[in-house]
Amino acid sequence: MDNHSSMAEMMEQIEESLKIPRKGSIVKGSIIQVNADVIIVNIGYKSDGVIPRNEVSADANFDLKANFKEGDELDVFIVNHDNGEGNVLLSLRKVNVDKDWEELEAIHEKDQPIHVRVTESVNGGLIAFYKEIRGFVPASQLSDRFVKNLKPYIGQELKVKVIEINKQKKRAVFSHKEFAVLEKQAARESFWTSIEVGQVVKGEVKRITNFGAFVDIGGMDGLVHVTEMSWGRIKPVNEFVRVGQTVDVKVIDANKDENKISLSIKQLTPEPWETFADRYEVGGVYEGKVVNLTDFGAFVELEPGIEGLVHVSHIAKEHVEKPADVLRVNQSVEIKILEYVAEEKKVKLSMKAVNEPTEEVTEAVDAE
Repeated sequence: MDNHSSMAEMMEQIEESLKIPRKGSIVKGSIIQVNADVIIVNIGYKSDGVIPRNEVSADANFDLKANFKEGDELDVFIVNHDNGEGNVLLSLRKVNVDKDWEELEAIHEKDQPIHVRVTESVNGGLIAFYKEIRGFVPASQLSDRFVKNLKPYIGQELKVKVIEINKQKKRAVFSHKEFAVLEKQAARESFWTSIEVGQVVKGEVKRITNFGAFVDIGGMDGLVHVTEMSWGRIKPVNEFVRVGQTVDVKVIDANKDENKISLSIKQLTPEPWETFADRYEVGGVYEGKVVNLTDFGAFVELEPGIEGLVHVSHIAKEHVEKPADVLRVNQSVEIKILEYVAEEKKVKLSMKAVNEPTEEVTEAVDAE
């Protein structure tokens, strides 16, 4: 009798294994092997079922071995009776995605926040996933100001709200703007508790204008006015810095009420006239650059922030009618210091005296 019963059970199992699973149905299965790109599942049919990684998750980097193991039981969706290699093609995503849509619809109705995973940037925004639902975050919904570079968001988790959902069209639109504003406010509060005038901090140049450069110093943009770029002559801002450049800046003013930060690059180094006597002396010969020409002489820059006048009578031994006749702007010249008053930021220079003894030069200056 027992043999008869066992035989009947075995025949029943064989018959069951020969039944072709209905396409589109959900059946139970047990994992018998996990590979890097596919999961092999016993679904009680004569052929094993296979779940390719793209039918497990939409995430191309999803690690099958880290998330599944032999013996795990699963509900799987029958995609096709034959995957081309004699196995049944299965899907986990199709089992879960309907549940995910129902869940997302309920979240949308309650206006609840969720976290999504950003996988790529596309024209006009980002592709982000909530579980197995592929959604879109428009660039306009990333922040309260225009975001030009979307690449840094790839791979991030963003806190968002669902602003549009259509299950039939498989359309989900997310917004991060509300949370970006809150994050910015929190960062700003933290910033004002830590910032002090006199601090030297690192920042990134975000924007350049005719009057200066705006530098992000960690939650706030401060202005380096063009006059704070260098101790030397004022030049176009883009000759000093470029957008995206990391720079050291000194905080010279911080006004929380007006939400303004003033920064300086030139004040990272001493005002050059304060240490003039450490580097220059009367009678010394140095190289300079012509920066301006007038009818009465040439202004020569010894270094950024220090300029002196070479009077027309000190340009050459022979008579010079106009400095522009023998000199040009940006020309390098050798000069000798005749005298200086550092407190008044004045220095008299001579080109013709470069090869003359200092005593003769001093007498000539006194005579003037």
